[in-house]
Amino acid sequence: MSLPEQLLLFQQLPPAKPAPRMRHVLLCGRAIAYELRQGGRRRLTMHIDERGLRVGSPRAMPLTEIEAFILDHGDWVIAKLDEFASRQGLRQLAIRDGQRLPLLGGEVEVRVSSGANRFHWREEWLELAARKDADLDELARRALKARALEVFAERLTLFAHAMGHDHPPPLSLSSARARWGSCSLLTGIRLNWRLIHLPLDLVDYVAVHELAHLREMNHSPRFWAEVARGCPEWRERRAELKRRGAEIPIV
Repeated sequence: MSLPEQLLLFQQLPPAKPAPRMRHVLLCGRAIAYELRQGGRRRLTMHIDERGLRVGSPRAMPLTEIEAFILDHGDWVIAKLDEFASRQGLRQLAIRDGQRLPLLGGEVEVRVSSGANRFHWREEWLELAARKDADLDELARRALKARALEVFAERLTLFAHAMGHDHPPPLSLSSARARWGSCSLLTGIRLNWRLIHLPLDLVDYVAVHELAHLREMNHSPRFWAEVARGCPEWRERRAELKRRGAEIPIV
């Protein structure tokens, strides 16, 4: 992409959104933290997921009105927060010998042996050669990230060429809790390493999605047409990613 084209894309970017603020409100005797984002919207909205409670409001709406709205829905807020907290507990894994982890649509068995805190990807299992006092969770994360970087780089290269790019952009990994990928014209593409737990076709969808942003820094019809060049089944993949992504373990 030429420098004039890059400058044009920057000029087309929307203005930055106001940064969210963290606040607390008392619900049913519990201090509940929430993220407040005030900006260009017409009505109050609330959303709850594994990150907690997020509230959006018109820019000029008073805090008293915002928190009265939260209080009016207090029972629902508490119930949903507790529901996500229980899901989080079920997904949290403690790595041990014999543990099975989802990997690219299949599973891999973890085998723990004595060693110098190194990992080895064998043909049919993941070996963690660890000292007695080792943090097995951290060692497993290192192994999974290494495999993720290898696989993601291969897929990004494949789809970059298929979508008409001369070469793949720089790739790095992220540990974001709520984003599978991001794209910057300056620093390249970041993919969430936890995608390694999901089937390869979902990894491919996220890679194609971010590659499309190199040409369209938005989610316009032209952007989705670019996505369709690399992933004609993007609607099905997007829906499956939303469903499967909520089930991956937390290592």
